[in-house]
Amino acid sequence: MTNKDIAGKIKLLADLMELHDENAFRIKSYANAYLSIRKFPKNLTESSESEIADFPGLGKSVTQKIVELVQTGTMVDLDILLHKTPEGVTDMLRVKGLGPKKVKALWKGELSIEDTAELYQACMENRLIKLPGFGTKTQEDIKDKLQFHFSNQGKYHLATVYEIAHELLNILKINYKDYLFEISGEIRRKMPIVNGIDILSTMNSKEVASEIFSPSDSEAHILYKDIPVTYKSVEPSQFYYTWATESSSPEFATAMGWENRQYNSEDDVFKSVGSSYLTPEYRESEATAIGLKQGETFNLIEENDIRGLIHNHSTYSDGVHTLKEMADAAQKKGYQYLVISDHSISAFYANGLKIDDVYRQWEEIEQLNKQFHGFRILKGIEADILNDGRLDYGDDILSGFEIVIASIHSNLRMDLEKATTRLIKAIENPFTHILGHPTGRLLLGRKGYDINYEKIFDACAANNVAIELNCNPLRMDLDWTQIPKALEKGIKICINPDAHNIAQYDFVRFGIFTARKAGLTPAECLNNLSCQDLLEWADMKK
Repeated sequence: MTNKDIAGKIKLLADLMELHDENAFRIKSYANAYLSIRKFPKNLTESSESEIADFPGLGKSVTQKIVELVQTGTMVDLDILLHKTPEGVTDMLRVKGLGPKKVKALWKGELSIEDTAELYQACMENRLIKLPGFGTKTQEDIKDKLQFHFSNQGKYHLATVYEIAHELLNILKINYKDYLFEISGEIRRKMPIVNGIDILSTMNSKEVASEIFSPSDSEAHILYKDIPVTYKSVEPSQFYYTWATESSSPEFATAMGWENRQYNSEDDVFKSVGSSYLTPEYRESEATAIGLKQGETFNLIEENDIRGLIHNHSTYSDGVHTLKEMADAAQKKGYQYLVISDHSISAFYANGLKIDDVYRQWEEIEQLNKQFHGFRILKGIEADILNDGRLDYGDDILSGFEIVIASIHSNLRMDLEKATTRLIKAIENPFTHILGHPTGRLLLGRKGYDINYEKIFDACAANNVAIELNCNPLRMDLDWTQIPKALEKGIKICINPDAHNIAQYDFVRFGIFTARKAGLTPAECLNNLSCQDLLEWADMKK
């Protein structure tokens, strides 16, 4: 059980308590604890009760609930509330933007809505318009969120299942050494969102011990750690052909024209049509396949091409670790520099830096840099883009930062024209270096606002502004399908972890997966630059 899992259970407890009008003080305590748990620096399952209780935002009551959950896998209070609540009502709480107050009004109000399907029907029949606290705009917003919720049922972030899939693969290979097993499909292609785990094997699934897989409600799938597994068994003579084709998009596989016959390796499959091997994440388009068969080579970026970490948060705003802790961890991972980009002044929800905090942080960075050899912290900021497109510091402050990332965090309900205009004004700010998570999306949670990509890319190219590939697995924003279009304009892509603790530096791995899908090369990546070259690039704005 991860900290995220535990935080989700605590939040659900708070939401259900609010639905059932329980003690307001306890509700607030559990609701506030959700964010504290997400920031907890260690795995809660490996922490002592005193370590948990001493962490800011977690008191005795919350700690007891966490310990109960870790030790038993459940919470009695949560089970009681779940038993009292219709399953469909609990499902409504999982819809992004439908908090307990709205769900309570829908369930216990005059409409007596008890599930998401019934709620969607009510939206379609305009029954929410006259409800107190709702109205036409809220109804349309709920309808959009429900459509997004429905479309993402049974899907997973790649980061959620990637290690689980490889753990399963390892177990199968150890236990059944006489057979072939490999991961195929969406996980091998490094798709940011996957439907589950695809396993290809030469062993019949019925022969695999039942303790490895759990049965599911669907005959087409089995389960491993509650993740659906599509298990496909083929004859040994078909294994490598099948592995190659099912680890490619249909367009790519068709264009390659592989013959369905026996091969000794996946590399031999490629050689059979006179081409070199290509990594699965880039096997997406017909054009790539044609180029490969014509002898084209692809110099895709790798994780060791990233020389520095850009876009990171410390305890100055909403991060878990201090500047020194963040810097020390970055050095241990072999990075040459770290851009600290805490939240800016208008981000009150994230303890954004007031002017005095900015100067205090700059002073600490300067003192720390005197202690380092071959490593440097750069003074950065994630400046909020205000509703009118301005950044939320004046030029006198912005000019003191070495790297400015401009991002939207508020007033996200915009049409295409509004969002595009707002972003372009921020891009045209002479102090903006990087456009952060351009669409504001949260995969499987929030669609994000629509933007005119061509106009945004033209503005970035004209103003020498890089675009972030925010590699938090929940964002992966800019989407990989748009990256080639940005590259055509000569725009640098910056692979940023958006790390709020040192463990999140590992998000870079998933950013690299996504960047490789888009065909990004080291030369096209901003943080492939050395520290000195990055500063020289940034100074071109001045």
